[in-house]
Amino acid sequence: MARALIHMPASAKRGEIIEIRALIGHPMETGYRVGADGKLLARDIIRKFACRYNGEQVFRAELHQAISANPYIAFFTVATDSGTLEFTWDGDNGFAHTEKMTLTVNAP
Repeated sequence: MARALIHMPASAKRGEIIEIRALIGHPMETGYRVGADGKLLARDIIRKFACRYNGEQVFRAELHQAISANPYIAFFTVATDSGTLEFTWDGDNGFAHTEKMTLTVNAP
């Protein structure tokens, strides 16, 4: 199982732009490298990342072999309502990981 680190504010004012940073531990093997035995190492990458805010997708990315191990993604969204942000990573070999964080939105 992968380990994800998500950094975002726990609360924000309504209409405030917040930064969200997400990092997940994953080797991101390209499928182009040769192992010690001289054979190609099997491809194993995270292909998709998405963030949903109260069920509505606010960010999505497709990842490819050129992304480094332990991919780090930073993006911004507007705090509209209190609720849950759900982060999902999907990849090769059935890899799937989901994390949830709560955001409390206060009146401006």
